[in-house]
Amino acid sequence: MHSPVIAASILSADMSKLGEDTRTVLEAGADFIHVDVMDNHYVPNLTFGPIIVKALRDFGITSTLDVHLMIKPVDRIIPEFAKAGADYITFHPEASENVENTLNLIRECKCKPGLVFNPTTSLDILEHTLDKIDIVLLMSVNPGFGGQSFIESVFDKLKIARKIIDESKYDIRLEIDGGVKVDNIRKIAEAGADTFVAGSAIFGAEDYKSTIKMMREQIALAKN
Repeated sequence: MHSPVIAASILSADMSKLGEDTRTVLEAGADFIHVDVMDNHYVPNLTFGPIIVKALRDFGITSTLDVHLMIKPVDRIIPEFAKAGADYITFHPEASENVENTLNLIRECKCKPGLVFNPTTSLDILEHTLDKIDIVLLMSVNPGFGGQSFIESVFDKLKIARKIIDESKYDIRLEIDGGVKVDNIRKIAEAGADTFVAGSAIFGAEDYKSTIKMMREQIALAKN
């Protein structure tokens, strides 16, 4: 299993000073920056485009940018996010006309591809794509809005995904996104996640550094 990663979701950052807030959360100990891309079509909200990713790079952000595409259709925009500076690009299988082609496209664009599964989406396709992905993202809320509570049934899904990945022997991260907080991150880690997306739990805190530190302490206590 990979060493744990805290991915701060800028969906909850201060948009009036996005560059500064992103730098601050990285200095406070976040590992990745998670970029939630919504299109007001696949999900009922509208957020970031490639220009934001480029702006973060131009501002001097060099850390891993983990771009989660909640858009449909997905293929056309992938090269733009890659060119703007994305490292990981994940998408929802149902947003693609051909999942294998989309994964190959991301790889051709020199980014790390991954699949995203909503709380009610089956993991069936995962077993047929393990050789083409670097990350699996499980949504623990319904996509489209920040600040939601963790859906408890996803714990079982996490355990299943962990087992599939471990048995495959492929080098794949298992990421969780939605309702991740200090008080539940240990249980999430015990279920098998190694990459933890947190938005409001970090950006809504008075002290980013102490919150991230407490998250790491809880992850370290997890028994896998």
